[in-house]
Amino acid sequence: MSKIARVDAKILAYPDANDFNNIRRTVLVRVETSDGIAGWGEGIAMWPEACKATALIVEEGLAPLILGEDPSNPRALWRKMRGQTWWYGEGGIAGFALSAIDMALWDIAGKVAGKPIYEMLGGLSHERLPANASAHVNKATMAACVDEAAGFFQAGFNSVKLGLAKKGLSDIGGNPDKDVAFIAALRAAVGPDKEILVDIGNGVRWDVETAIDVTRRMGEYGIGWIEEPLYPTDWDGYRRLKAAVDVPIAAGEREWTAAGYKHLLEAGIVDVVGVDPARVEGITGFSLVDDLAGEHEKTVNAHAWSTAVTTAASLHLSLASPNTRLFELKPFEVAVQQDLVSDPIWHVNGFVYPIGRPGLGISVNEDLVRQLSV
Repeated sequence: MSKIARVDAKILAYPDANDFNNIRRTVLVRVETSDGIAGWGEGIAMWPEACKATALIVEEGLAPLILGEDPSNPRALWRKMRGQTWWYGEGGIAGFALSAIDMALWDIAGKVAGKPIYEMLGGLSHERLPANASAHVNKATMAACVDEAAGFFQAGFNSVKLGLAKKGLSDIGGNPDKDVAFIAALRAAVGPDKEILVDIGNGVRWDVETAIDVTRRMGEYGIGWIEEPLYPTDWDGYRRLKAAVDVPIAAGEREWTAAGYKHLLEAGIVDVVGVDPARVEGITGFSLVDDLAGEHEKTVNAHAWSTAVTTAASLHLSLASPNTRLFELKPFEVAVQQDLVSDPIWHVNGFVYPIGRPGLGISVNEDLVRQLSV
């Protein structure tokens, strides 16, 4: 019987054209079995110290628990690892580490079974999903920002999600009137039928009154949702916002566990929950959140804004989920997407389709992993 023989964590650093060529970091984990089957996973810890801590927990905290175990039941191993982190890990860095190993174990289990992960999750709920260009608004002028976003539709994407107040040259996100003017200009450029999603993001600190005002005004231009318009823990603010506007509210990217999402969903303050399998305790954790979202009849939106490893996991999960309606892609090429795997995930005529190969369905370029490792 195949057993888990090796667990290795690698910290990667790379410039990302999707983030104004800033250096982004992540942790990739490679798990190998006694008969040579390798699985890959990711924990998006981002900052140097968090990546180091994540790698340490992977190799010294969690790996000893699963070495020698049968890899065919990822959920059982997930429970065993989660039991180790109870003192220090209701999410956070422990969640990154658990996410990466769990993802790799699902990759192995799918390869052993000869099935794509979406089949192991119950099969396809969608034959395809509309491709969304998930981008930062960071060019020097409003005209350049509008042209870039409009260009994503010209490149075949079905929708755009635009992150405001990001690193770069733009001050969009810093002035509510200018933020609304940007959405108005983009709507005028692309016409009435194109889906525009707005991600307010960590760089903005609105009070509730501002959030209500801006959301109402952006809503006049038909945005599909507004994401994280208030601080994540401002639940009273979210209640007031949701009661005051018709625009769907998205949030949840900084939740860590199924328990956290359960509280968020029970509060009734969001319409769309953002979930990242490289942060929310892996494919197993994502599936638990997806079930909760289904019970509350809410939309799930998978985060896939890192390497091709997380993109593959998010795609399998999104296609298997009855609660998803689109799939985000980084619109600009970056090594950890286009060069990390032999068959990069991309859209075809505006849609993203299933990967039919077993496990995650990706073949990782280990030479590039070594080149980017720090």
